[in-house]
Amino acid sequence: MAAQIAELNHVRIENNDTRHQEDNEHHSELTHVSETLRAEEPQPEEENEESDEPVGPFTTEVMNFELPKRFTLPLTLTPYDGLGVPKKFLKKLRSIMIINGASDTVLCHCFPNYLDGPALDWLCALPAGSISRFQQLAKLFEEHFAGSAIYLNDSDYLNTIKQGQNESLKDYMTHFMKIAISIPGLHPEVHLHAIKNGLRPGKFQETIAVAKPKTFAEFREKAKGQIDIEELRQARKSDKPIYRDKYKAPSSKQSFKLTPRFDSYMQFNTRQEDIIKEILNSKLIKPPRKAGTYQDTKNADKSKYCAFHQKHGHTTDDCVVAKDLLERLAQQGHLDKYIGGHIQKRTTISTNSDLTEQQH
Repeated sequence: MAAQIAELNHVRIENNDTRHQEDNEHHSELTHVSETLRAEEPQPEEENEESDEPVGPFTTEVMNFELPKRFTLPLTLTPYDGLGVPKKFLKKLRSIMIINGASDTVLCHCFPNYLDGPALDWLCALPAGSISRFQQLAKLFEEHFAGSAIYLNDSDYLNTIKQGQNESLKDYMTHFMKIAISIPGLHPEVHLHAIKNGLRPGKFQETIAVAKPKTFAEFREKAKGQIDIEELRQARKSDKPIYRDKYKAPSSKQSFKLTPRFDSYMQFNTRQEDIIKEILNSKLIKPPRKAGTYQDTKNADKSKYCAFHQKHGHTTDDCVVAKDLLERLAQQGHLDKYIGGHIQKRTTISTNSDLTEQQH
């Protein structure tokens, strides 16, 4: 019996050990799985930890470079937006930056400031930390935007430039040349054909068709003569209003201030207006046929009236033409009754003149 009890206890102890061992192994497996899952979960980055990976297309060395304290960014270059010749843009950029003493690293730093639109988007899309030198960046830039120059201006585009109906030849040629010089490798014959083809119909186009200039220099000589003619015509047009204002317009005003024909005038004992009315009634004189030429009737002063001209604008007593007429009539002896005490004086002068002539 004792032996059997001992054996049962031994079996129970072994079972307990086995079960304890299995529990330990299961616990160990759970712990391993938990640690594995914990390792696979993304761990939050520590706030104070700094990443050494570069941000943007430039390397860390380029980004950490400090610009010179006295360096200022030139603002004379228009940002590149993806249109135009990239090689020409890079040439301008290098030239203005070299003048300001910029190094290769400084060029990398400043390059994004001169990009806009699609060009800036392209730079931001480059792989992070892939650019270490500006030469490397310039090559990628030129290769990517090489096709943009094709759609900007080419020899075919020149054929679309036409002289406007009211555009001077000088303005047309100036506009044409600005486009032509932007086209690399433009053939001279293509250049000449395009500028002739753009001329508006007219005498100069006919002159060119007859002359048939073979070079652009010959065409320019013909054009120079035509430009001189157009500028001369324009100058004459601008002078015409000045001529009218200076000579024609004041003529009507000047008629109110006619220069008297005599140095001295006879003194009458009656108003000039009354004398004019009487001699008109007696038909000694007739009113002038072109009375309207004496003044501008449109702007005439209606409060004043001339009995001689029979027009408004001035009085008879102020009329210089009437005054000259009365003086001639007085000298001819037709107005003696209006002279009064001056008759004797005029007769005496006349008698003395006759005696002088007889003595001679």
